[in-house]
Amino acid sequence: MSSSQVVATYIIETSMPLGRAAEILAGEQSTGTFVRVARESDDLRARFAAQVLDVAELPLAGASPLPGFAGDPSDRRRARIRVSFPLDNFGPSIPNLLAAVAGNLFEIRELSAIRLVDLDLPGEFTERYRGPAFGVDGTRRLMGRPEGVLLGTIIKPSIGMSPEETAEVVDELAAAGIDFIKDDELQGNGPHAPLEARVKAIMPVLERHADRTGRKPMYAFNITDDIDRLQRNHDLVVAHGGTAVMACVNMIGLAGLAYLRERAQVPIHGHRAMLGSFARSEQVGIAFRAWQKLARLSGADHLHTNGISNKFYESDAEVLGSIEDVRAPLADTTPILPVLSSGQWAGLAHETYARTSTTDLLVLAGGGIHGHPDGVAGGVHSMRDAWASAVRGEDADQAYASSEAVRHAAEKFGGMRVANR
Repeated sequence: MSSSQVVATYIIETSMPLGRAAEILAGEQSTGTFVRVARESDDLRARFAAQVLDVAELPLAGASPLPGFAGDPSDRRRARIRVSFPLDNFGPSIPNLLAAVAGNLFEIRELSAIRLVDLDLPGEFTERYRGPAFGVDGTRRLMGRPEGVLLGTIIKPSIGMSPEETAEVVDELAAAGIDFIKDDELQGNGPHAPLEARVKAIMPVLERHADRTGRKPMYAFNITDDIDRLQRNHDLVVAHGGTAVMACVNMIGLAGLAYLRERAQVPIHGHRAMLGSFARSEQVGIAFRAWQKLARLSGADHLHTNGISNKFYESDAEVLGSIEDVRAPLADTTPILPVLSSGQWAGLAHETYARTSTTDLLVLAGGGIHGHPDGVAGGVHSMRDAWASAVRGEDADQAYASSEAVRHAAEKFGGMRVANR
């Protein structure tokens, strides 16, 4: 038997003694049930039972208890707990790992809150799951951008344009010097703009730009689909010269992502759509820090983190934590690209660079490029000028003074300063 362990970190609330609640969680997710059964011997428990490593009490979050909580809501306590699971219970299998560390525990009625916030995985997982094939360096090589921030956009409108209309927008973006373009997560393989038609309309445009400039912008076609169609969709893109595919990780599942990774010949742009359904609440779910480790092991080369001053629920501190998590080493896997999106525009460049201290970022501006007063070319130039200014050590006012595209962006989108939230 292996002696390797998976250590899962949770935040729980309960009206029970904290240590007892932690033991209930550990038992429910390994050898235990609501009552000791005949064959649950001491020897079996010693070999296979999950063990509570430590319990650290925390202040209450002030949120309401989960529905079905069987305790006194006015007498709750909160704690961070660490639980060790024998690897022999499930092996180096991400689907079966999740059954243990994030299975029925969300339904334990003694808990008024339960959230998986981190995972420490033994080396057996990186032996089975190879992680990203391209990551930062491979993406830069394919884009022809060996240094500097990588600037991209999402096709807007998100949905509704024909393949030919989309190709016209791609032509404008490529001419303006964009590094990366992607389908919106809403644009899959619908009847109005099938994947094959989009690929056949867009790739000749990018090839013409590559012939003229020596650099081909990367286009991530959204190949999200049933698992048995992923390879066919991927192969279609590659056969026409595509250099990236996009998959909505939570729609195809981590097993689907790992399946795609084993067959992919180009980087996988990992979109995190639906993450909020299990990561947003303080009371229940899986935190981004834990989830992103599994997405990286499963093969994502790029992973969305949101950006500062975004249009969604996360604070700047949470976004910066997500960027740091994605950039943190994960055993010996290839470093991947954090993807900053959601409400990004030129006015956020200086603050973002100051707070991340890196240009190993893929920054996507949708409305910030497509909504620029001078058109998509003005949007691309505003992003390029602002980031160049930030990297030179200038402040936002200097960028405003030296770049007409940045000034016009500021006039449209509301000033250069970012309020910390």
